[in-house]
Amino acid sequence: MLADRLKTLAPSSTLAVQAKAKELRARGVDVISFGAGEPDFDTPQRIKDAAIQAMQRGQTKYTEVGGIPELRAAVCAKLRRDNGLDYEPADVLVSVGAKHTLFNAVVALVNPGDEVLVPSPFWVSYPEQVRLVGGVPVEVETREETGFDLDPERLRAAVTARTRLIVVNSPNNPTGAVFSRPALEAVAALAVERNLWLVADECYESLTFEGRHVSLAAFGDEVKARTLVVNTCSKAYAMTGWRIGYAAGPRPLIRAMTDVQSQVTSNPSSIAQWAAVEALSGPQDEVAKMAGDFDRRRRLIVAGLTALPGVRCVTPKGAFYAFPNVSALFGRVWRRAEGAVTLASSLDVAAFFLEEARVAVVPGRDFGSDAHVRLSYATSDALITEGLRRVGEALARLG
Repeated sequence: MLADRLKTLAPSSTLAVQAKAKELRARGVDVISFGAGEPDFDTPQRIKDAAIQAMQRGQTKYTEVGGIPELRAAVCAKLRRDNGLDYEPADVLVSVGAKHTLFNAVVALVNPGDEVLVPSPFWVSYPEQVRLVGGVPVEVETREETGFDLDPERLRAAVTARTRLIVVNSPNNPTGAVFSRPALEAVAALAVERNLWLVADECYESLTFEGRHVSLAAFGDEVKARTLVVNTCSKAYAMTGWRIGYAAGPRPLIRAMTDVQSQVTSNPSSIAQWAAVEALSGPQDEVAKMAGDFDRRRRLIVAGLTALPGVRCVTPKGAFYAFPNVSALFGRVWRRAEGAVTLASSLDVAAFFLEEARVAVVPGRDFGSDAHVRLSYATSDALITEGLRRVGEALARLG
């Protein structure tokens, strides 16, 4: 009895892994989860205080659909400070998290049958959002041997008369890749040449450990005129539950996305918006400290993963994910009480880790690569070390 569009809709695998880990813990099972796509740090106190002060001032009513003027001005200041990009508040939309921002963009840009190029591996929601509006996601492979760098030639070969936009996510979820400047320049030139839109998902910008984050919109006025820059307060300020994402782009597109939002959610939480003003405008010391801690964990988890038999792992350059290749484990036999299972996919490997090691990871299949699994290192050094020790002991028991 449900709408046809739901027949192909896949639920978020990352949220499903988190839910499974929580369920097992509630039953008393000691599970270490590497599934979380959120910092394990607390929101800085200055940001909490700004929210409290907003409530005390009575700023608890509806706001403008696209966000309070103070927050849109703070977004413009942030983009100028960190990215060298000039926007006006009318070029900015604030939404209920970056996922909502991205969906607004898809609704505003994609007609049924339009193709959207999605470099693979990809964040699980990109293709699902495109399918929800009747579009066609087109996966364009990146190669592990290049560190999963963007592949401009493969993107060019994938462009057809029906291609509408290209999604560029750097630093990348799930691979941790930071796309090289030459690759980004080539894709920007392709978009101009073929009259395509670019959606630049820069949610992990503050967690760039190698190289320097470069925004697509910085490659000249022609590129900026067809680029939507998407970011969030969730990752840099540990504000995942506050649900504040934002976009900056050409004014007609921002107006269209605002119209979409007006009929779906109206404004984001007024209180969270005032907290976000403080996050973007106040001292940025906590951001640098958090990034330093993630950088240390990055090296710890990669060293631990590459020491495991049958596992290899490209060193991520950003975000807080490792994306190890576990395909060498395929064909190994997992002897369960219910009967032997021959590992044949990332789903099998994830199930094996959970049941035999009590370690939760996300299968790579939903990210576009069944040869990999994703581990978030947004957890403590001690849990990273213990989790990988458990996996190593479980692997030793494989046939």
